[in-house]
Amino acid sequence: MTNRRILRLTGADSHSFLQGLITNDVDKLAHGPIYAAILTPQGKYIADFFVVARDGGILIDVAETLGDMLTQRLSMYKLRADVVIETLDLHLHRGLGAAPDGAYTDPRNPALGWRAYRDMPQADDGTDWDALRVAHMVPETGIELTPDSFILEMGFERLNGVDFRKGCYVGQEVTARMKHKTSLRKGLARVRLDGDAPTGTELTANGKPAGTVFTQAGGQGLAYLRFDRAKGPLHAGEVAVTWTENSDN
Repeated sequence: MTNRRILRLTGADSHSFLQGLITNDVDKLAHGPIYAAILTPQGKYIADFFVVARDGGILIDVAETLGDMLTQRLSMYKLRADVVIETLDLHLHRGLGAAPDGAYTDPRNPALGWRAYRDMPQADDGTDWDALRVAHMVPETGIELTPDSFILEMGFERLNGVDFRKGCYVGQEVTARMKHKTSLRKGLARVRLDGDAPTGTELTANGKPAGTVFTQAGGQGLAYLRFDRAKGPLHAGEVAVTWTENSDN
């Protein structure tokens, strides 16, 4: 299981505070959890996370590797707002099939199962979460999602991670401009590989750089592609690669 940090925000200004920072609409918490990100003013990725309304507060479920940084970032923006940020001793549980009591359907895609927050760690149930991510083109913190990422190129609209009707948030202007382009020239794609290539291997097409291959499972992988260069035969080192689907589909 991926290690996660569970933060809790409480205080009278928690809702409005988050609403001005994150890519999704906090009002949607009335209907269930949301997936969202926080961006730089230039529209680049800082962190992605799940947001859940629970017990009068707001939980943020973020990768453990980003926990300290996100806490510091939120504290920096807090200023005089009535918001208290704390870390909870809770553990993420995940599974497929019917969601048990207290669990939430993954807001990115129901095929990704359910998420719950409990006092004890979860034992590994053998689910191949990487294979599910590849099948549904879901980027992972620290692998496909990096400080160079733009969230629309990473499929956040398809994954219900951005709302274009809410008010302003940090990085909103750049994200909105990208939304209204005719099409994205780069982005997340699913590819088929005739072999294994190390994560981070450069993809080439006719000898020219065309992207990078990341997570792989069952002969398929997630790649960041330059779509204009990915129309010819692709290779990751000596491994032949076929582009099967991009983030617009």
